[in-house]
Amino acid sequence: MQHIWYPFTQAKTAPPPLKVKSAHGAWLELDNGQRILDCISSWWVNLHGHSHPAIAAAIYEQAKQLEHVIFAGFTHDPAEQLANLLLQRLPEPLSRVFFSDNGSTAVEVALKMAYQYWHNQRQTRTTFIAFEGAYHGDTVGAMSVGARSLFSEVFSDLLFDVKYVPFPGIHIGDDQVQAREEEALAKLETVLQQGGDRVAAILIEPLVQGVAGMQICRPAFLQQVQQLAHRHGTLLIFDEVMTGFGRTGDWFACLKAGVTPDIICLSKGLTGGSLPLALTVCTEQIYNAFYSDDPMHTFYHGHSYTANPLGCAAAIASWQLMHENEPRFKGMEALHRQHLSDLQDHPRLEKLRVIGTIAAMDIVTDDEPGYLNQISHVIREKAIAAGLFLRPLGEVLYLMPPYCITEDELAFVYSRIKAMI
Repeated sequence: MQHIWYPFTQAKTAPPPLKVKSAHGAWLELDNGQRILDCISSWWVNLHGHSHPAIAAAIYEQAKQLEHVIFAGFTHDPAEQLANLLLQRLPEPLSRVFFSDNGSTAVEVALKMAYQYWHNQRQTRTTFIAFEGAYHGDTVGAMSVGARSLFSEVFSDLLFDVKYVPFPGIHIGDDQVQAREEEALAKLETVLQQGGDRVAAILIEPLVQGVAGMQICRPAFLQQVQQLAHRHGTLLIFDEVMTGFGRTGDWFACLKAGVTPDIICLSKGLTGGSLPLALTVCTEQIYNAFYSDDPMHTFYHGHSYTANPLGCAAAIASWQLMHENEPRFKGMEALHRQHLSDLQDHPRLEKLRVIGTIAAMDIVTDDEPGYLNQISHVIREKAIAAGLFLRPLGEVLYLMPPYCITEDELAFVYSRIKAMI
């Protein structure tokens, strides 16, 4: 491991990484034989459990037939089948699927797609609106539309300007949410009015801001954001890289919220956590702005591994498992709420919140809130010793387990959390 540069890690001060030898279901096995329960689905990607035989078999069978081919000028069955399956669930008029390879690039594609959509119609729209606390990835464009933070501070001179409005997060027992929503919507309308016809798109993580600390908003807020976007004639982009594929208790957050964006970004759970793959899906209206005899209207964007057949095969297998696991991801919120009720009055916890398969809480500490809050390191170490893999976002402790987790395993997780806190 001495030659590897690990992500989000200060190598000089971080403890040595734990070596995983195998993983099955919700459990990881380390090289010392210890088993730890994966409470966060390995950075939110693993939906159905590790080493799922159906996904492994789909990758194996596809590898024997076609492992990869350039996707410019060629096509193949796995990509076509995957696109058709997704469009059966995504709301109309989302109808055109563009492939890439991870969440950041799915967002980059959406930003470029929105920008060029207006350019192809001879309109200059250079302003994007995002939300305070947003995180959309680590490529330059994705960083630009994310909230300015320690992740992007070094690169601030490279980032384009973005207008930010508040994200009205809620928690259990919150009685001030209405006022915060009204404030956020008033700010959004002001920015739209001031921007006039220069706003290319509004970009938001629907229902849950992940990296910001699992901040949750209400569906009614997203519905009003959509109304403002329509009223001011701009595009609405949903970054569902994390919230897609059952995480919020429905197949997609847009379905749970009753909102249809103009563009949606998908990745993470797309292949069930097995291979990198991403999609950016847009409406026919956007696609038609690129459909032209003019070569300058072409969307000149692509990746070497665009629509990789192995990734597509894994995604199709994962999609089929989504049907089997629908009762699990739709029923997990009730289980979370049962366990959170036992923690509601704990003096070291506040702002307990839950949506779908995601539960979160803030740990009360004397340290400054944020990603560098040192309680995260304490919890991570204690969790490993207790048989759990947790990776708090600063003082925010959250759970996002794979759908295969049993009720007994979830109870085990909460009992160990209660003991640690």
